Amino acid sequence: MIANNLTSFSLVHPGELIKEELECREISQRAFALKFDVSYPMLNEILNGKRPVSTDFALLIEAALGVNAGLLVRMQTNYDLQVAQKNKKLRSRLAKIREIAAVL
Repeated sequence: MIANNLTSFSLVHPGELIKEELECREISQRAFALKFDVSYPMLNEILNGKRPVSTDFALLIEAALGVNAGLLVRMQTNYDLQVAQKNKKLRSRLAKIREIAAVL
């Protein structure tokens, strides 16, 4: 959630940005994985939003493609926050915590 209880209209995993960058440069996932010694399954999972972008991977992308590592890490953090905020079980737990904290 953002100020005034508004939420972003869509979740954007940083892998989507990396995937678009590779497509724009006409670099296949396999070619990238081979050239930069990255596991193809790991790369594919990141690009398809099934695996988070780590700081190490963000730095690798910055070195290879010039995409700012800080941007990718912030995107991942924002994505993780939005996913957590949509988790009903966690929202319920947080509501109970807020009730308890309100009387402290």
